[in-house]
Amino acid sequence: MKLYDQYQRPLRDLRISVTDRCNFRCVYCMPSEEFGPNHCFMPREELLTFEEIARMARLFVSRGVEKIRLTGGEPLLRKDFPELISMLAEIEGLQDISITTNGTLLKKYAPILKQKGINRVNVSLDAVDNAVFMKMNGIGARSETILEAIDRAVENGLTVKVNMVVKKGMNDSEILPMARLFKEKGITLRFIEFMDVGVTNGWKMDEVVTSKEIHDMIHQEMPIEPVNPGYFGEVAKRYRYIGTDAEVGFISSVSASFCSSCTRARLSADGSFYTCLFAEQGTSFKELLRNGASDENILEVIDRTWQKRDDRYSDLRSAYHATGKQRKKIEMSYIGG
Repeated sequence: MKLYDQYQRPLRDLRISVTDRCNFRCVYCMPSEEFGPNHCFMPREELLTFEEIARMARLFVSRGVEKIRLTGGEPLLRKDFPELISMLAEIEGLQDISITTNGTLLKKYAPILKQKGINRVNVSLDAVDNAVFMKMNGIGARSETILEAIDRAVENGLTVKVNMVVKKGMNDSEILPMARLFKEKGITLRFIEFMDVGVTNGWKMDEVVTSKEIHDMIHQEMPIEPVNPGYFGEVAKRYRYIGTDAEVGFISSVSASFCSSCTRARLSADGSFYTCLFAEQGTSFKELLRNGASDENILEVIDRTWQKRDDRYSDLRSAYHATGKQRKKIEMSYIGG
C-alpha cells in the first residue's frame, strides 16, 4: 500500500533516530551553550527498544517506505547498534539501510556495519582545517580522525558521502579546501545551507551561504555540470566535476525549498512520528507499542497522520519569520537531520 499526503507526496523514506545523545556539540545542532555538561538526555527506558524500532520499520515499509536512514544524535553511541541493522536487514521490501554519523566511531565500526547490511554512510565533516573544525564541533575533535574513518569505510566497501553545513563567517573559508580534497578522493561532498532547525542554534538569515554562492565559487575554480536526479524526492541538486566521475551536491532548504517533493518521515528515539524536520510536534507510538496495540491499530495511526500531512515550512519560512514570532520546532538532535 502506498500512502500520499495532502499534496500527493508519497511516503518513501524513513529516518529513525536511535538516540538523542551525541559526543559533538556542533554549533548548528547541539550548541554547547544549550547542551552543556548538565544537559539531561533521555533515560534508556524512554528509548524505543530495537524490537520496537524493527516493528515500526516493518509497518512503515508496508506503507511504501523503501529506504531507512539511522540517525541520532550519534547513532554509533547506541549500545549494540549493529544488532539493530541485522534486524532491519531482514525486513522484506526494504531496499536500502544507511546511517548518518559524525565519524568519530566509524573507523571501529566500518567492517561490522558492512557485514550487517549497511551499504551507504553519510559522514558529517564541516572543515578540513583543524582550528575551524574544532570550533564547529564544539569539543575539539580533529579532522584527521574523521578523514581516517572515511578512508576506513571506503576500504571496507561502504559508499561514503560527506555532508558539510556552511555557516557564514565560521567555516565558509573551508568550501574550496573541502571541495578540492573530496574531488581528489572521488567522494561525493554535499553542501548544506545553515537551517533554522529547532530553536537553540541562533539561526540568522544573514549567516546563510546559499547553494548558488557555493556553486559559483566552486565552478569558477573547478567547472561542474549538472547531473540528473536519481529518484523523485532527491534533496541534493547533483553536479559532476567536468571530466571526472566525482560529484558535488547542494542541499538548499533555505534558498530553494524542495518541500513539494519531500517524501521523508521521521521517528524519534522515544517513538514519536514527525512529518517534517521543522515540525512543532509529533505523534507518539510508544504507548501503543507498549500497551499491546495490534499492527492494524498502529497502521491506522500511520495512515491517518501521513494522509493529513500538509507540511511545507521551507516554502513558508519568510512568512513565518515576518511575524516576528518563533515557532517551537523540535531540535535536530531529537529527530535526526
